[in-house]
Amino acid sequence: MSVNENTLPFIPFTRPHFNQETIDAVADVLRSGWVTSGPKLAEFESELSSYFGGRPVRCFANGTATMKIALQIAGIGSGDEVITTPISWVATSNVILGVGATPVFVDIDPVTRNIDLNKIAAAITSKTRAIMPVYLAGLPVDMDQLYSLAKQYKLRVIEDAAQAFGSQWKGQKIGSIGDLVSFSFQANKNLSTVEGGCLVLNTLDEARLAEKLRLQGLTRQGMDGMDVDVLGGKDNLTDVNAVIGLQQLKQLPTFQTRRAALARQYFDAIRTGLKVMNLDNLELELPVENFTDSNWHMFQIVLPLEQITIDRAQLMTELKDLGIGTGVHYPIITGFTLYQKLGYDTADTPIAHHIGRSILTLPLFPGMADKDIDRIANALLGILKKYLKS
Repeated sequence: MSVNENTLPFIPFTRPHFNQETIDAVADVLRSGWVTSGPKLAEFESELSSYFGGRPVRCFANGTATMKIALQIAGIGSGDEVITTPISWVATSNVILGVGATPVFVDIDPVTRNIDLNKIAAAITSKTRAIMPVYLAGLPVDMDQLYSLAKQYKLRVIEDAAQAFGSQWKGQKIGSIGDLVSFSFQANKNLSTVEGGCLVLNTLDEARLAEKLRLQGLTRQGMDGMDVDVLGGKDNLTDVNAVIGLQQLKQLPTFQTRRAALARQYFDAIRTGLKVMNLDNLELELPVENFTDSNWHMFQIVLPLEQITIDRAQLMTELKDLGIGTGVHYPIITGFTLYQKLGYDTADTPIAHHIGRSILTLPLFPGMADKDIDRIANALLGILKKYLKS
């Protein structure tokens, strides 16, 4: 490593952005004396409802809670099956297990890396109650095909749109259409409340049930008392988190524009680098080049492990030594010990198995400089060229 490389600032794979206005707004909430769920939460939910075309929206402490409660609202429980993808954060399938149901993993499309909708019908049984697609890196599935399947087989759809806030389908915001739609506001998301999430619902009855499920099943009955009529948990979002979300909503268009611009630069820099370094035959799988529907939550490549003599972990270490952070999103869920013990086999979804051991997330966040993209692309391709099989 050169002296110059040693002095370059470290580029993490993501970094949240909170401006001074956000910091001041948080301070105002702290000074107000009302820091748990209160007026700012109500305002945030109202703004989100407007964003999603007037649909009811309720917020929760995290994106895992939103999916769990969506399953409960849909009536999913013991003996039921839910079809989902094996390439996601494990929370997607954990919540299915958590309500007593069984995840059924369907292999993914090698290009979009989302669940292969053409393979879902073959996985449907008499126990199937819902489909839970995941929009990896913010890219939605074909919504027309998804809901056609759901209608044909009379299934609920719980969209794990954790990474897709701001994404669209044919000009319509993800969340403004569909059935139950779950978003995460965790620190690395396009819109962050540090921790949190929201669920877009169909009716006010579903919204009222969501309110009870997020706060111990509590039903308020005027000034005289209260009641608990369902088993709920403690999954409410605080006003501190909500006011951050309100400020992030204002900045979202700027964030989105910058992310798309950085993604375009990645395509240009990587393709140019492949030619300059005589790596035209390198089977480097780039993301779907979609600038209409994707929110560019992440920029992920699939490493050509069959063509190089370095594994993913070593490549990530070498990039880190060059001051570049990366991530893995995600290892295949059925490879985890818990799921192996439950009888799942990675061989049942071979495309997901390949992607799960080869995918690599490169840095992408609005605060990046243009020059960062060239630096990352050159470093990545330089390492691949160094370890290219003869």
